[in-house]
Amino acid sequence: MKNALITVLLATTLRLIFARYTGLGIDESYMVAASHQFAASYFDHPLASWWLELGSRWVFGSADPIVVRLPFIILSAVSSWLLYLLTTRLYGARAGFWAVVAYNISPVFSLAFGCWVLPDGPLDASLLAAAYALSRALGVADGEAEPEARWWAAAGFFAGLAMLSKYSAALVLLGAVFVLLTDPLARTQLRRLAPWGAGVLAVLMFTPVLYWNARHGWQSFGYQSGRALGLRLHPLAPLSIWGGEALFVLPWLWVPMMGLLLGALRRGPRERRGWMLSCLAILPVVLFSLVGIWSSTRILYHWATPGYLLLLPMLGHWAAGWHPRWRNAVAVFSALLLTSAALLIAAEVTYGIIPNSAIPAKPGKSPLLQVVNWDSLAPEIPPGIDAVAALRWYDAGKIGYALRGTATVVTVFGPEPHEFGNAAPPSSLLGKNILLIAMPGNAAKIGALYAPYFKTLQPGPTLTVMDHGQLLLAIPTFTGTDLLSAPQ
Repeated sequence: MKNALITVLLATTLRLIFARYTGLGIDESYMVAASHQFAASYFDHPLASWWLELGSRWVFGSADPIVVRLPFIILSAVSSWLLYLLTTRLYGARAGFWAVVAYNISPVFSLAFGCWVLPDGPLDASLLAAAYALSRALGVADGEAEPEARWWAAAGFFAGLAMLSKYSAALVLLGAVFVLLTDPLARTQLRRLAPWGAGVLAVLMFTPVLYWNARHGWQSFGYQSGRALGLRLHPLAPLSIWGGEALFVLPWLWVPMMGLLLGALRRGPRERRGWMLSCLAILPVVLFSLVGIWSSTRILYHWATPGYLLLLPMLGHWAAGWHPRWRNAVAVFSALLLTSAALLIAAEVTYGIIPNSAIPAKPGKSPLLQVVNWDSLAPEIPPGIDAVAALRWYDAGKIGYALRGTATVVTVFGPEPHEFGNAAPPSSLLGKNILLIAMPGNAAKIGALYAPYFKTLQPGPTLTVMDHGQLLLAIPTFTGTDLLSAPQ
């Protein structure tokens, strides 16, 4: 337990440094810029991650990166400890320690989900808590254990929290249902009211999201389900998707996890620990890769990570019995690699230690655009502007975060406004003076397209995103007076 606690504390310290000295990423900036009030749900995801960053802003009176990221850093420590508890129950304390090590050396779990303002942080903590409660309720443990009916309420509660975090939680919860149907000892629980009550509790906790969607034309469900549709055929997509997921998790963790998953499925319910974990993990790991065969939307590699999260206890068990010298060397190398990368990024963002010649200098192409805040453009907004309108939601997010603390509204003109369409719809800005962001594309064509919507539309200032004297991005604009109608 002591070693696991030290690991969690060291990893949390690294996350705090990384959070303090790097700017918000594209998705983070969008979430902070587009959220202005507590709501029953939001366009992209349910309420959990939005409420966490809104609550932190309310408590500290600031939207600085360390402030909005703090709840997610705390949750990463909670997730580490929940993983230790779950793995220790299933495989023993040594396995628990190595599961915690694997979690904290994996870039996607340790830095992305453990630090950034994303729905995956609360999702991971909720799923681990639900899995632990499920193991207690079903009596799944290292050795003999009796089912504990009182844990069904906790399982339902944490399942509800997972659904309030991200819709993909449903895939893991379907795996839990499959465990109940296929594990002979677990199946006897279906004769009791407790598991049914847990399911009802989870659904009841999810009703605010259903209510919000019903009030907003089911826009969130429509957006997320539409990403699985398409007409193009990509027969090799699963290979490229699994390859990307392996890079996100770490290839030398991904390969043994896949082997352990296949082994647990082959053994079936007679080995209850592996069967429970593999059933919880299988749908996220497999489904998104299969959807990639026909989907016209790019499958993002982190979508499947709930499945890999639930394989970490098996990985910890395997690592505890692996060759100590190789195991320790891999763990140390991975930790140093992750720490060095995080500190290098933080140092570059804060001090600009890498020469400009070593980073792509063409404006608009620098990778630094994603890790620096666009604060340099805020003083360049001309006076008399009521709102800034971007053509893409992610540009609006970066610009909106740069304008935090000002009265300038940020909106999106175009078919994909995401949460900006609810927070600041163009129809609410009629009669206002708008600074139109003329990218991407040809600025003259953009000006001609949107001129009919304004009383007058004239070329505006060029906004610049600077970093330590280097021009990262030049943004052409138009100044529109008296918005006459809302662009579609």
